[in-house]
Amino acid sequence: MCGRFALLAKADLMREFLNVVNMEDPPARYNIAPTQPVLIVVASEKQEPGSNLPERKAMLVRWGFMPGWVKDPRDFPLLINARAETAIGKASFKAAMRHRRILVPASGFFEWRRPAEKGAKSQAYFIRPKKGEVVAFAGLMETWSSADGSEVDTGAILTTAANNDVARIHDRMPVVIRPEDFSRWLDCKTQEPRDVVDLMTPIDDGFFEAIPVSDRVNKVANMGPEILEAVVEEALPETKKGAHAPPPSDQLSLF
Repeated sequence: MCGRFALLAKADLMREFLNVVNMEDPPARYNIAPTQPVLIVVASEKQEPGSNLPERKAMLVRWGFMPGWVKDPRDFPLLINARAETAIGKASFKAAMRHRRILVPASGFFEWRRPAEKGAKSQAYFIRPKKGEVVAFAGLMETWSSADGSEVDTGAILTTAANNDVARIHDRMPVVIRPEDFSRWLDCKTQEPRDVVDLMTPIDDGFFEAIPVSDRVNKVANMGPEILEAVVEEALPETKKGAHAPPPSDQLSLF
């Protein structure tokens, strides 16, 4: 899964990487958590031939997907992740997979390795690309409307099976979209979900590196750069397959 991530890259780098122009320097965010606003990129309206307007635009959404058909959000779980293997057919994500695919820029994400022994301490890791300062996760967006007409833009990050870089820590990881595939992923007019299934697979081995960090990341209130300080990785006993140990506030995720 992906229950926390960071975004540290400056706007000029992200403008070049994502090919957007409406982006000012965002503050460095070291511990982005569910329900917080997150920066995303969507396809712009189709431009006239010869237009020099950008193909994409940046905007903010709440991290926590809410399908449009939900009447009362208090009766619906917060969806921060969507499984790539099932999102096309899931009622919650089916419409967004067809019409509202997005990119979620990140500098890396956090994951927890949990030993099998009950009560043993989990080890947190910051998992970042070995090359470059920013990566784009595949995501989905939905605008939820309340009975009084107010609207909230919401989003989720797609996850897939972990590659060998991540599998020793957790069995899931975010779907990474490569720059050469941005346009195809965002093109919901001509690219149906079945046309982009090949993009929702684990990124190549060697793309990520995992840095052991302290448990400061467990608390949402901790938002400073000290979160990313590397620590000595303790030898852990056998890990419970698929186990993870996000802080209690993240137990709202269904994926």
